[in-house]
Amino acid sequence: MARHGDPTLIEYVKQGVNIDLVNQDGQSFLMLASYNGQLELTRALLEAGANPNLLNDRGQSPLAGVIFKKEDAIIDLLVEHGADPLAGQPTAVDTARMFGRDDLVERFAQ
Repeated sequence: MARHGDPTLIEYVKQGVNIDLVNQDGQSFLMLASYNGQLELTRALLEAGANPNLLNDRGQSPLAGVIFKKEDAIIDLLVEHGADPLAGQPTAVDTARMFGRDDLVERFAQ
């Protein structure tokens, strides 16, 4: 559902499903939605209280994932909702450096 941007997911959350529930790989709804470019569902999850710093089982953050995927609108959204560019391994800062995103390295340094 999250991977495909299905808005029904928010209804399930309103009915009591844990917004930070993870799958067998430790991927949260937010990680799956953001990594797959689902801007509107990512926004809805963040507004409903999803943790933007919840790491998957490999220690990766949603922010680092969307930097890898070049999802700039979602990068902005995650940062606006408190995503920590130093969370996880590699951090979002490390990921930005790896992919030559000097604009983000500079932004996160501020």
